[in-house]
Amino acid sequence: MAKNGNDAEIDEGLYSRQLYVLGHDAMKRMQNSNVLISGMRGLGVEIAKNVILGGVRSVTVHDQGVAEWADLSSQFYLREEDLGKNRAEVSQSRLAELNSYVPVTAYTGALTEDYLIKFQVVVLTNLSLDEQQHVGEFCHSKGIKLIVADTRGLFGQLFCDFGEEMIVYDTNGEQPLSAMISMITKDSQGVVTCLDEARHGFESGDSVTFTEVQGMTELNGCQPMEIKVLGKTFFPLCLFQADGDELLALAKEVNSAQTGSAKVEQLDEALIKKLSYVAAGDLAPINAYIGGLAAQEVMKACTGKFMPVMQWLYYDALECLAEEDGVILTEEECAPRNCRYDGQIAVFGTKLQDILGKQRYFLVGAGAIGCELLKNFAMIGLACGEGEVIVTDMDTIERSNLNRQFLFRPSDVTKMKSDTAAAAVKQMNPSIRITGHQNRVGPDTERIYDDDFFESLDGVANALDNKITFRILMFLNDAFSGTLGTKGNVQVVIPFLTESYSSSQDPPEKSIPICTLKNFPNAIEHTLQWARDEFEGLFKQPPENRTLKLPGAQPVEVLEAVYKSIVTDCPRSWADCVTWARNHWQCQYSNNIRQLLHNFPPDQVHTDSGAPFWSGPKRCPHPLDFSTSNDLHVDYIMAGANLLAQTYGLQGSRDRAEKCNTDLLVIDDSRLEELKTQLPSPESSQFKLNPIDFEKDDDTNFHMDFIVAASNLRAENYDIPPADRHKSKLIAGKIIPAIATTTAAVVGLVCLELFKIIQGHKKLESYKNGFMNLALPFFAFSEPIAAPKHKVSACLMTEIVTKVSKKKLGKHVKALVFELCCNDLSDEDVEVPYVRYTIR
Repeated sequence: MAKNGNDAEIDEGLYSRQLYVLGHDAMKRMQNSNVLISGMRGLGVEIAKNVILGGVRSVTVHDQGVAEWADLSSQFYLREEDLGKNRAEVSQSRLAELNSYVPVTAYTGALTEDYLIKFQVVVLTNLSLDEQQHVGEFCHSKGIKLIVADTRGLFGQLFCDFGEEMIVYDTNGEQPLSAMISMITKDSQGVVTCLDEARHGFESGDSVTFTEVQGMTELNGCQPMEIKVLGKTFFPLCLFQADGDELLALAKEVNSAQTGSAKVEQLDEALIKKLSYVAAGDLAPINAYIGGLAAQEVMKACTGKFMPVMQWLYYDALECLAEEDGVILTEEECAPRNCRYDGQIAVFGTKLQDILGKQRYFLVGAGAIGCELLKNFAMIGLACGEGEVIVTDMDTIERSNLNRQFLFRPSDVTKMKSDTAAAAVKQMNPSIRITGHQNRVGPDTERIYDDDFFESLDGVANALDNKITFRILMFLNDAFSGTLGTKGNVQVVIPFLTESYSSSQDPPEKSIPICTLKNFPNAIEHTLQWARDEFEGLFKQPPENRTLKLPGAQPVEVLEAVYKSIVTDCPRSWADCVTWARNHWQCQYSNNIRQLLHNFPPDQVHTDSGAPFWSGPKRCPHPLDFSTSNDLHVDYIMAGANLLAQTYGLQGSRDRAEKCNTDLLVIDDSRLEELKTQLPSPESSQFKLNPIDFEKDDDTNFHMDFIVAASNLRAENYDIPPADRHKSKLIAGKIIPAIATTTAAVVGLVCLELFKIIQGHKKLESYKNGFMNLALPFFAFSEPIAAPKHKVSACLMTEIVTKVSKKKLGKHVKALVFELCCNDLSDEDVEVPYVRYTIR
């Protein structure tokens, strides 16, 4: 693969999930950017990690300081044996392992103007205000984009200066909205009415253009026109106490000295004092959050993709401190111990550190979120005493994981995620007690993860992208997170305090009607789903049981299906596979379309209204003529033939020069008795077929070749714009776009909530649910919803438990969970939560 540069190819196997966030153009612009990151303490290394994973041209890490004990509380690439060594030099080799396409160098000299001029983006951390101002003025004068990021204990800030010539190509990363039109009036305003099936989604101020308009063809391809929305379906065009006092005095002096347009502000004296109390701290979760945000700003600076921060961002998490008013830790409790947790002890004292070390946590999933959680666990000292972290994940490491699951390296591909992640965090903090499992959490493993197991835990963390098992929910005590591209969210779940994890659910995924898929597609999503169904129906479902034992008395349809699989469609050679693929092409993209048009001619009208049948969402199709000179046609034949060969255990071929047989195979197998006589007897037949499970990320197995060709051929039938392989893989593979910056930031917030949970915070207002969209950028925090309270009559509960417990439940079951159906006094159904009944 080519190195980064103007003409570099993009390694889609590595960057696939990120490409769905940034796009190819932005990735290419990022590959032309040299980035300097100054300051290799916890925040700096977090930014560097995310930027290197992102794939810039080069990264230079700068630091003139040496590693100290306090650095180890959040700098995950420093070891105890590195104390006294330059932070940049030690970190360089470990950062360089993250991405072979991004050269990483260390620099330990002064930040002179001659040196700074080499870079397109400069990131400053851990520098004095004077140094920040000097570098900032030079960068501004030379068009070098500047980002300044700092954290002080539970406080963080971010500043961006991208210059006056910054161009933003895409403000939010959202796909353009589209809607199908049913009518446009010809009056002065020209009111556009969309189909009533769904809201158009436009807002006043949006601009629209048109395609495929019939009648008013002058609108097609017009310049974007700003609109004002009238309705959902139509629109017209048109450090301690003494330090606190000293800092407060300094703040008042600076505030009162404001002149000109600067405004004298009312100071929050309590907030300023708290800043002084925790400023000596260095917390991994705060660095993860601010570092994720700062790294995303680096990418914006390099690419023009998404809207930059304007210009300051401030954040604090003071609710992580003790809930009781007036509680201030003593200087002795927060004094350095010359240990790796000094940066954290400076904020929370030694008592919390001892509690953290005794925690027993269960982590489900060791993917992107799981890797970030484990890194934070190791840095904060979770289970680094008498406790334990158990992490389970059934998956092995794939190459596409390496772009955002930063604990893994290319040499780890095919290894188990849980064991590899556990070993990696042991390198970061040898004291962490961690065990890797390869089990799915569900009914099949209830004897492993039984009631005794869950009752022994202090908390459960879910790092999967799907709903977790109900058994976990009954023992839940944690903050959950999820990401989608630049969007991320955190939900805090505290039993008896907040609503449960299952109280709110995502809306169900909108399904595509069968009739639309079968006969009336009008969007590429429809043809891709149709292609996925084709794949399953042709190459997975017929041989699903692997061994086909012929039945005795069965309906005609069953015998026909068996006969088709083992007689008519049973190839004996590669040539047979090609013949089958060619005949199937003819059936799907020519014959079936002709039959549909025979049933519903292009000039068909509705008998009741006289309106054209082929109108609105119904696109009138046309049959295709096969041609060996059409690459898409040959793609289909090659992919289909090879997949059929795999199903029957035959040798395939990649020789595109193989002549496709254009003769149509006609088989008359309509009579049941003929089928019965031609089928082998049940006693003598046992056919082994190989079902194929769809795999989107392997570009050598013909899976995506078939999906892309099948979908785009059907799109051509219906005059739907085709989709390239990249977009097709996103939709057909149901890929969740992902980027390391969002994951790091979200997990930082999760671990801040973890501090509160472990301290035993009892007030609802202490906890924070969060939502962010780094593209806009947008950040919102709210209190969790309180747990609803119900009064339910449970007079029968003991009787039910007694009867059930007489049956042999198994020693691993020590609790029963009841799903109750209740009525109120007026006999109306009432939703009530699950009830857990503990058997003593």
